[in-house]
Amino acid sequence: MSKEKKLLFSVTAKDCEFQTFCTGGNGGQNRNAKQNGVRCIHRESGAVAEHRDGRDQYRNKQEAFGKMAKTEKFKAWHKTEVARRTGQFKAMEQAAEREVDRQMALHNLKIEEVASL
Repeated sequence: MSKEKKLLFSVTAKDCEFQTFCTGGNGGQNRNAKQNGVRCIHRESGAVAEHRDGRDQYRNKQEAFGKMAKTEKFKAWHKTEVARRTGQFKAMEQAAEREVDRQMALHNLKIEEVASL
């Protein structure tokens, strides 16, 4: 019996801010005069990616969005958001607290005396 998948939420271009810029460099007037470069900023996660290789702003926008979705910052946000929406966030927080406590155990710490001034 397979577990049925359910769409929790979707991330679209509406969730992002897009900035355009001149790409510059080799390629003549088209690269220096047209706003073909696109930067995609996901508002909630702060993930940023840009694409400047194509001559078409629309295509560069699609590529920048795809690159943004593959960033580590976005993936971490996505994982946390899924956990929050499925009710698993508390378990993640508790596991993280246990790991911090484990790493902060006295046998893992090096305590040095500070010379008095």
